[in-house]
Amino acid sequence: MRYALYAQPVDYLVIGHVTQDLTPSGPVLGGTAAYAALTARAMGLRVGVVTACHPETDLSPLSEVQVLAWPADYTTTFENRAGVHGREQILHCVAAPLQLNMIPEVWRKTPIVHLAPVAQEVDPKLVRAFPDSFVGLTPQGWLRAWDSQGRVHFTEWPEARFVLEAANAAVLSLEDVAGNEAIIEEMLASIRVLVVTEGAAGARLYWNGDLRYFRPPTVQEVDATGAGDVFAAAFFIRLHQTRDPWEAARYATQLAAISVTRPGLLGVPTPVEAQEKLIEIIP
Repeated sequence: MRYALYAQPVDYLVIGHVTQDLTPSGPVLGGTAAYAALTARAMGLRVGVVTACHPETDLSPLSEVQVLAWPADYTTTFENRAGVHGREQILHCVAAPLQLNMIPEVWRKTPIVHLAPVAQEVDPKLVRAFPDSFVGLTPQGWLRAWDSQGRVHFTEWPEARFVLEAANAAVLSLEDVAGNEAIIEEMLASIRVLVVTEGAAGARLYWNGDLRYFRPPTVQEVDATGAGDVFAAAFFIRLHQTRDPWEAARYATQLAAISVTRPGLLGVPTPVEAQEKLIEIIP
């Protein structure tokens, strides 16, 4: 394993694969785990990440968080290509799965736990392993499958009810469910707080039978990669702090809008930006 050999307590724990994203300018570090961890750090929290990747993976962008990186034969690697029917996502390889025995004891009572699968790697049973924590989900990785050529496509999520019922909140995109509103309706029967992000259109939040829409400010989009992950981390943190989903969604929408104005992990809001947006939305 790498880093976090002597894990110290954290406020925010992310469990999921960091990824290597293949871009025209070369491979870059990505994955929900990376974007969410850096967002939480910018918001002033102590952050831990449990992941698996090849030992030579460059994790230097995460130098300010504690990373427990279990060695794997591969780093989970994605590539986005232009296809006949729009963007085609290719999964080249997948790192080892993540299970409870890979999480240090000191991190098992972390106040906020974010389960962040990107390729079916997070054991669904982990949702019930943190009874004293706020558990947030970004379930996109449980809604993905891939064919023999690595082409990623939507798949059914048989553990959805089991997982959602044990979580405090979930954030997913309309794309994650292939635009199927019936799946969202089914999920609402199992969880009290659900956010569906819709790219540049913003997000909708369901809470105890109520629905509200949150529209982002107009910005110049450079790269939307990771915007949903930034939103999710900001939302979970503010929801845990305030117990007010509406306020949490307003804040998360602002930080997600910042993230699309810069490429890759550079889009993660800075501590200054995170604080400025907090001041703006508090009445």
